[in-house]
Amino acid sequence: MKHHCGLFGVWGHDDAVFLSHLGLYALQHRGVESAGIVSSDGRELRRRAGLGLVNQVFDKRSLEAIRGRVAIGHVRYSTTGSSSQLNAQPLMFSFAGGQVASAHNGNLINAALLRSKYEERGHIFQTSSDTEVIIHLLAKHAHQGIRDPLAHVLAHLQGAYSLLLLHPDRMIAVRDPLGFRPLCLGKLTGGAIVVASETKALDMIDAEHVRDIEAGEIVTISNDGVQSRHFGGEHNGCGAACIFEHVYFADPSSEIFGDNVHLVRVAMGRQLAIEAPTEADLVVPVPTCARCAAIGYAAESGIPGGRAFTTSHFAGRSFILPTQSGRDMAVKMKLSVIKEAVRGKRLVVVEDSVVRGTTTHGKMGALRAAGATEIHLRVASPPIRHPCYFGIDFPDQHELVAYERTVEQIRAYLEVDSLEYLSLEGMLKCVHMAPNKYCTACFSGEYPINVTTPVDKYAMERHQLRMF
Repeated sequence: MKHHCGLFGVWGHDDAVFLSHLGLYALQHRGVESAGIVSSDGRELRRRAGLGLVNQVFDKRSLEAIRGRVAIGHVRYSTTGSSSQLNAQPLMFSFAGGQVASAHNGNLINAALLRSKYEERGHIFQTSSDTEVIIHLLAKHAHQGIRDPLAHVLAHLQGAYSLLLLHPDRMIAVRDPLGFRPLCLGKLTGGAIVVASETKALDMIDAEHVRDIEAGEIVTISNDGVQSRHFGGEHNGCGAACIFEHVYFADPSSEIFGDNVHLVRVAMGRQLAIEAPTEADLVVPVPTCARCAAIGYAAESGIPGGRAFTTSHFAGRSFILPTQSGRDMAVKMKLSVIKEAVRGKRLVVVEDSVVRGTTTHGKMGALRAAGATEIHLRVASPPIRHPCYFGIDFPDQHELVAYERTVEQIRAYLEVDSLEYLSLEGMLKCVHMAPNKYCTACFSGEYPINVTTPVDKYAMERHQLRMF
């Protein structure tokens, strides 16, 4: 399982590039394939981007080379287009309207259709990322004469998108009308404005969290101050905040969609203990995302909490690695069983989610080999039975362990003594907004946007090959 990306931007600070570098460190958990920063000195944009982690892409010299008072940054996990140097964001282009850089968190479900139409008109695409489609729409001559070309362009997009756009003289933050992905606004002492995917990144640079950018809002930041306008009025009253941000992706220290992630996960663990009690000697999490839920399960059940695994912090998050073999190796490198802690014990093992099931199967086998007498797996979210088309990379439902399997069949595959999941209703009790304000499609199959054509991560690359 893999995720979207992380966005970070600073307007009006002498160290905007270096602050963006720190912000991307704080968001590294959202994407490990590439990182990039584009800056502005008020006249032109400069870019540095590459494959790898933040500390592999940047050093002091490369940051100095793009120094400016404005910068936007991006860490990527690819959900459309492969992991390649060309697809590293922010993307930067020049067109009749001047220079523009774009950074995108989410997934556009109509990107391939829009791209085909523009290619038929002679447009040349440099990447296989859905993000580039947005720039081509902005560059269209007919759109330049419209009073608000950006809002007009955004009306053409379908899917999930939190965006940062940078022109030499302004930075623009956008959140799609359904609010799939988080995006927040912050402020530094001295007046510099900050935009970030998660509040953890604001905390990293001691910025105040001012507010979340609203669904369907365009925030323009320039020397004239901060200006806001809305688009997508047809979606007023709707909502599709991704509940999986709370289950897995967001950092526990962050506040997203109005809730602290740690407290939500603890509440999910408590609710799981109410719905799926069992007799055991020890509650243990599968690090690291399930630690919060395990705290809640142990507190509610009265069963002592403990550790079954040690964790290496150098192997990365297995979920967001691009291949199954890479994920399997990352798990082996990251987790080691504490044999003396589990030998002869009946364990409640708390997981945040089970996607393909292959890595979970390996973890359960390692516990059994270490001498655990019983393994009762408790999952702090419902079974994932449906593909996500809005920025999480498990679009092929046949890869999902819960697809067309009963819970009992999954239990047998994972080779545990019992398996129970948190109910959808129980999960939604743990967040403060109304249930209809969240996207739960991967669990429920109820999509907030009608997806008529299955979204394929590599469709654009195959399209390019057919053209040649």
